[in-house]
Amino acid sequence: MSTLTNARRIAVRELRGGLAGFRIFLACLALGVAAIAAVGSVRVSITEGLEREGRNILGGDAEVEIAYRFASEEERALLDRLTTDVSEIVDFRSMVATGTGLEAERALTQVKAVDDAYPLVGEVELDPAIPLEEALAGDRIVVHPVLADRLGVEVGDTLYMGDKPFELSARLVREPDLGAAGFGLGPRTLVRTEALEGTGLLSAGSLFETEYRLALPPETDNARLDAVRAEVEAALEGTGMRWRDRRNAAPQVERFVDRIGAFLVLVGLAGLAVGGVGVSAAVRAYLEAKTPVIATLKTLGAESRTIFAAYMMQIAALAALGIFMGLILGTAIPLAAGPLIEARLPVPVALGVHVQPLAEAALYGALTALIFTLWPLARTEGVRAASLFRDAAGPSRGLPRPPYLAALAALVAVLVTLSAVLSGIPILALAAAGGIAVALAVLVLAAFGLRRLAARLSRSPAVRGRPALRAALGAVGGPGGEATAVVLSLGLGLTVLAAVGQIDANMRAAIDRDLPEVAPSYFFVDIQPNQLEGFLDTVENDPAVTRVDTAPMLGGVVQSLGGRPASEIDHWVTRGDRRVSFADTLPEGTRITSGEWWPEGYTGEPQISFAQEEADELGVELGDEVVINVLGRDITATVTSLREVDFSSGGIGFVMVFNEAALAGAPHTWLSTVYAEDEAEARILRQVAADAPNITAIRVRDAVALVTEALGALAAATSWGAGATLLTGFVVLIGAAAAGERARVFEAAVLKTLGATRRTILASFALRSALLGGAAGIVAIIGGALAGWGIMRLVMEAPYSFEPVSAFAIVVGGAIATLLAGLAFAWRPLGVRPARVLRGRD
Repeated sequence: MSTLTNARRIAVRELRGGLAGFRIFLACLALGVAAIAAVGSVRVSITEGLEREGRNILGGDAEVEIAYRFASEEERALLDRLTTDVSEIVDFRSMVATGTGLEAERALTQVKAVDDAYPLVGEVELDPAIPLEEALAGDRIVVHPVLADRLGVEVGDTLYMGDKPFELSARLVREPDLGAAGFGLGPRTLVRTEALEGTGLLSAGSLFETEYRLALPPETDNARLDAVRAEVEAALEGTGMRWRDRRNAAPQVERFVDRIGAFLVLVGLAGLAVGGVGVSAAVRAYLEAKTPVIATLKTLGAESRTIFAAYMMQIAALAALGIFMGLILGTAIPLAAGPLIEARLPVPVALGVHVQPLAEAALYGALTALIFTLWPLARTEGVRAASLFRDAAGPSRGLPRPPYLAALAALVAVLVTLSAVLSGIPILALAAAGGIAVALAVLVLAAFGLRRLAARLSRSPAVRGRPALRAALGAVGGPGGEATAVVLSLGLGLTVLAAVGQIDANMRAAIDRDLPEVAPSYFFVDIQPNQLEGFLDTVENDPAVTRVDTAPMLGGVVQSLGGRPASEIDHWVTRGDRRVSFADTLPEGTRITSGEWWPEGYTGEPQISFAQEEADELGVELGDEVVINVLGRDITATVTSLREVDFSSGGIGFVMVFNEAALAGAPHTWLSTVYAEDEAEARILRQVAADAPNITAIRVRDAVALVTEALGALAAATSWGAGATLLTGFVVLIGAAAAGERARVFEAAVLKTLGATRRTILASFALRSALLGGAAGIVAIIGGALAGWGIMRLVMEAPYSFEPVSAFAIVVGGAIATLLAGLAFAWRPLGVRPARVLRGRD
């Protein structure tokens, strides 16, 4: 009879005994798989929603965006010829006011000026429910409810944009193409483009984007879409045009979802590693209980490989059950949370059962189960038939044979490689895998050190007369204890939570503590050259203003860097339009790090100074040629200097600065930062707006609030992921406590025989649990602090400081969690009769 046949029969007979001993195994595996499956399902749901509803999100089949100008007659004729319909949208920031003069209330808004064809797809919902044509007829506007409430206006009231009054005709309830919109600092305002005439908002040099939404015939497939794109790009080459279509309708949303989803998958893998500790402990405890069975089988002539195969089949079947449970849970969670997810996102979500993330989660679960069970399974070879006649505790404690160790190394390599490939962020995935491995190693060493220290302290004279403490230390330091399982499971979960807490606290501290000391009160943009003198006269003569900086500003689109097309470089500098400036002399406070600034009055070939940090990231070097499209014209400049730019200061900073002669003749506006006392901010805004209504003021505190809100959402998502990891650790903790209940029963019986009271025994159990939890918490603080330092300093390149409040909470939480788990399984040992227990050990 073959080995596999015998192994299968043994496995089936063993499984008839039920799932006793494997509940923790199943729970750990199911939770880890569920976390990864849920995150992956949400990510795929959003991605498929973007793909399926791309036309509705974008508001057309395609979009051509031109920065800081309108399409020429020839360009518009080309778009009309290639499409069935075209809608022109102008997008820019402005101020909207309840009146004129110093008493008017003002707020920042993101203006969308539209034509009669808007929207090509979908419907604009208004309150009251009137047609958009009626709402925007003449000099009428529609504003978002948040903006209306902020200004305290109702339908029928008059609002001012620039120098012109408008009637508020309705509130904006729903914008069909909201998902395609980029980052905006203010609520939305809708207005007809022709109604902006006379406002002074779209004068030469103003910062705005013109978007041409294109409708194509219904039968247009991807091949035809590519052909239209190729023709448009060929005709508009060198004009700074950008194309996107229904296949990438919301690239910013998709990029964010991919990044946060990949990060959460890595957090889920940490949770799966925690679950793997529980899996390993459950398998080890099960096999130790099966030592007599294994010895009997060997006595009857069973080979080691047959026994190995039999128990591998059992565990494989149970692992499949645990993975299946995790997949069911991971599918149900996104479906149940669907309304909440859809309410938080500006894009449709295709919730449902998605095979790819489920398959990935199942693969991660299977590899984790195999890795963490192979070691205890391999040690079954150490069980000898003589174990039937000796009081052996279980399989040998030595290392498995080299073939098993090689298999383990190969499986770990496969798991790490898959996480790097499937996550989409290989560097972070490899770093996370390394971090998990280091954390596990440190926790094992910490558990070993704790046991040695506890064993030594239990014999110390300092604990004499304290029987509860001495018994607790003896139990922690004794052989066969639960110290390793508790410190590993709880410690890794708390480490992930501690890292998230440290990162979140440091990011919020950087905003709350650093920015108010160095940041300006306002950014004033769209200052026309003929308004600059009056603007400076207003702000510089205000006694509350401590500093005013100004710089000319234009909008440009990076075409190439050092001969490389910008489309092939994935970096924030090459995405979208980029603000550039020009200067004749070296601006005050600027530090050149490499190269030389052009001489004063230089009028030769265009030169450009590049920010050092961004140059390093982009591979830009001195002597490289940079091509920037400014107002439809390509300007080629040579990099002659690199300089230090500190964007974290909140002041004026440009990645690229040209020599003055290269751009001074182009239409441009001025940017100014005004540093003032907090109580004077409202007065300064009123004074500037009263003199020049077209100037847009961006309050830095409002921008910081938006960033803080975004960080809060990110922190919430990662905290949920860390919470899932911690929950898995708590399940493993309960498993370790349950597995040690039998030992506690015998321990309590011996202590009672020696005269210990129930109170002393309970105190001993409580102290033991608190010691293990506290140790896990302390190790987690160290690991979380190191992880937080690495993320803040190496990834975010921001300062790091240790945050003690969350660290203290981690230690206390770990001690309490272990205490509760330990006490939950302490009542049965306390109630045992010593005689009955000790007779059973004869």
